[in-house]
Amino acid sequence: MDFETVEAAVFGAGLRGLGLNLLVRDVRAEAARLAAVFGMQAHRLSDDFAIIGYGPALFQLHHDRTFASNPAFALLPETSPRGGGIELRLYDSDPDAAVALAPAHDFSVLQPPTDKPHGLREATLLCPDGYAWVPSRPLQSGRSIG
Repeated sequence: MDFETVEAAVFGAGLRGLGLNLLVRDVRAEAARLAAVFGMQAHRLSDDFAIIGYGPALFQLHHDRTFASNPAFALLPETSPRGGGIELRLYDSDPDAAVALAPAHDFSVLQPPTDKPHGLREATLLCPDGYAWVPSRPLQSGRSIG
C-alpha cells in the first residue's frame, strides 16, 4: 500500500489488529517531533492528519477538529495532559539518543535513561500534547546493547 497516495476508504478498510489515533493540537509539529527524536516517518501529512510509521507499525495523528463529531470528543481535556495513564512504548529506539534530542523538539524528560530490572534501558519523554513516549532497548548482562 502506498501511504502517500492511498485513498482514505482503502486505507481504512485495510487496517487490522490494534490501531492508535492520537489527537493533537498541531499534526505537523507532532509529526516533526516524532521524526526528529524517534526516526518515525510521516505519510499523508496535512494540517488535519498523518499516518505515522515506526518500523512495521502504523498509527495516526488527527487534529482535534477532525474528531468534532466523535462521541469521545467531549472527553478531550482543554489543557494537557491528554495522554495521562498511557505510555507509548518504542522498543526499537535508543533512549540515550532520544533524550539528547528531546529538549530541542519540545519534549520534557520525565525520566532520564535508566536500566530497569525488567531487562530494558528506557527513558520517559512527554510531548506537548501530554503523551508519554518511552524509548527503550533491551539490556544484555546488565548493560544496554543499543
